[in-house]
Amino acid sequence: MKNNQITIKDIARELGISPSTVSRALKDHPDISTATKKAVNELAEKLKYTPNSIALSLRQSKTNTIGVIIPEIIHFFFSTVISGIEDIAYDKGYSVIVSQSNESYEREVMDSKALFNNRVDGMLISLSKETLKYDHFHTIHERGMPLVLFDRVTDAINCSKVIVDDFDGAFKATEHLIQQGNKRIAHLSGPSNLEISRNRLAGYKAALEHYSIPYREELVMGDFTSEDEMVAKSIAAKLFALQNPPDALFAINDIVALGAMMAARERGLNIPNDFAIVGFSNWRFTSLTEPAMTTVNQPGFEMGQEAARLLIKQIEAKDDEVIEPETKVLKTNLIVRGSTIKK
Repeated sequence: MKNNQITIKDIARELGISPSTVSRALKDHPDISTATKKAVNELAEKLKYTPNSIALSLRQSKTNTIGVIIPEIIHFFFSTVISGIEDIAYDKGYSVIVSQSNESYEREVMDSKALFNNRVDGMLISLSKETLKYDHFHTIHERGMPLVLFDRVTDAINCSKVIVDDFDGAFKATEHLIQQGNKRIAHLSGPSNLEISRNRLAGYKAALEHYSIPYREELVMGDFTSEDEMVAKSIAAKLFALQNPPDALFAINDIVALGAMMAARERGLNIPNDFAIVGFSNWRFTSLTEPAMTTVNQPGFEMGQEAARLLIKQIEAKDDEVIEPETKVLKTNLIVRGSTIKK
């Protein structure tokens, strides 16, 4: 017999007992004798028997599995979020299935359908940059699937959310640049359809206003739909080509900030004396650049933990228990390094 074909019936046939007796013996039922339990468990181990999780889930209407959809697994921030999710999920007896949309709306739709059809108990989702419609999530949510959005969220879906205070993080980053004596601060922005992009742009604008520095449209470029430092480098070069170029820059994320740093070096600028740079996310490489990059740290691990807690709370709610959607907002902190401190 092939190991993956071993069933309770196979064990029962070899021992000359009924399948129901085998089932109860494997569950340590008190009505089954010690000798029978011993014989069943020894044979099950010898044959490498494993329970059929699909059959169990059909009987129990629960798979103890959580589905996660993220934009990119390679993204350091999302890898820390996954770690936080798994930390809580495994402790509560849940397995985690992770899929990546690869920033594609079509892939996101396919992933959500696949997870739903595989009977996950709930989903944790961070939206792709292409996502402008939410029918795929509305459909499965209306069919009773618990959902929690994290990081990239939308108010179009009435569910719990976990976000960081992007506005405050961007405000602090821009404020820090201003306090270092910079006056013409540029911003390389993210996709305008994402709430995180709009909030970071708003935080940047608010800091300028707070310090009575005029907002200049020509200093805001990007609307990045891909995290490619070479694309960011080419756009940053356009900023340096302006008649009155910027003396500092706040980027939507660290990859974009790295591209700006490359463009500044290519132009022969000294960082931070001629041009100061702040990123967002605190990727590992930011401490290794020369000079090391100032960045806004996002609590990814804590975000994953909070998202998992909210989802499991919904999954395990009693039928007559109403769980109202809630939004958890996590604080960021600015990590100051050499890319902004002028000598």
